[in-house]
Order: sequence, then structure tokens, then C-alpha cells
Amino acid sequence: MDIQAEKLELVRLILDTDNPGILASVKRIFSDSPKADFWDGLSQYQQDEIREGINEIEQGETVDFDEFIKKQR
Repeated sequence: MDIQAEKLELVRLILDTDNPGILASVKRIFSDSPKADFWDGLSQYQQDEIREGINEIEQGETVDFDEFIKKQR
């Protein structure tokens, strides 16, 4: 069974139950599960580029946005 079919089946089961214990258990599963950190989904290259940008900001190596836009026109 593919993931979308699994999701639909779970939704059907949740909608069909009147058991508050089951609903509380399902809710607890979602609230207890660790949230995915977007950082882990980035490639090493992307992480390195972000770190480099942060270092540049900390070193004061920034460009005013309005000045940048003027140069691009």
C-alpha cells in the first residue's frame, strides 16, 4: 500500500471511531514525535553556504539592500 493510501486509511479509521482513548493516543503520538529540523534536509553545500553567510554578517561584511538594488538597475 502506498503512503497516500495509508494516510487515507488512517483518516477513515479516525473518523469512524468514537473511542476517546484511541483519539488521545493518536494525538499523543503526534505531539510526542520529534519535529523534523529543516537543517537536516539541506545538502552539505547549502549548510556551508549558510554558515559562510552568517560569518560574513558577524564580520560586518554586508551590503545595504537599497544600494544593492540601485546598482542592479
